[in-house]
Amino acid sequence: MDRFILAQAEAYEPGAAEAVGGFVAGLLYLGFIVVLIVALWKIFTKAGKPGWASIVPFYNIIVLLEIVGRPLWWFVMLLIPLVNIVFAFLLAIDLAKSFGKGIGFAMGLIFLSPIFYPILGFGGARYQGPAAATA
Repeated sequence: MDRFILAQAEAYEPGAAEAVGGFVAGLLYLGFIVVLIVALWKIFTKAGKPGWASIVPFYNIIVLLEIVGRPLWWFVMLLIPLVNIVFAFLLAIDLAKSFGKGIGFAMGLIFLSPIFYPILGFGGARYQGPAAATA
């Protein structure tokens, strides 16, 4: 019985259906990434920052910290595993508050990013200044 299962496993070769499925999944993933980049670009321009900063690794986090009014040392905290989760949550809450949104919208930014970042970028929300500076 074990030889039969082993022979079947060795004989399996992925077919066209798997290839098409992988291609479609890759396109969907790429689409999500493009939507998030464009939404972040719009968020940056709404806040008076250059939009191109949203596509530069690490610099985009520094600009986001400026937008929400958090100090630069937070960037280091965002590099530490597990600690970064807490700081990312706080950053999302500050981002929502900076655009006049509440904690519910911040939870949307955290858990449903592909939906809520475009809403923030393309919606009617206006930048009201760094939320952390007033807190």
